[in-house]
Amino acid sequence: MIKNFGNKIASDIFHKGKSKNLLRDLWQRAVYLMDVMEAVDTLEDLKSKGFPPSIRLHKLKGPRSREWAIDIHKIEGWRISFQLEGSEFIEVKIENYH
Repeated sequence: MIKNFGNKIASDIFHKGKSKNLLRDLWQRAVYLMDVMEAVDTLEDLKSKGFPPSIRLHKLKGPRSREWAIDIHKIEGWRISFQLEGSEFIEVKIENYH
């Protein structure tokens, strides 16, 4: 379940299904992934239900080592990043951090 958002892009995608700051071609995939995040209880559930074929769930490094990320679009570089608190996703952001 998503507890809170770390940026406006993620909040807009979750609540409105669109954001002026994210490429329109990525809206549907971002909405789908956030719906999956809202419905699962564990990282394993997220990994197995984030089809197709993999969401490339990965732990971030360095100063962001408490965070995880999943790809919205690998080539474009957009990801959903988050921290995990129990079974809740916190500080959920949509960003292109590379």
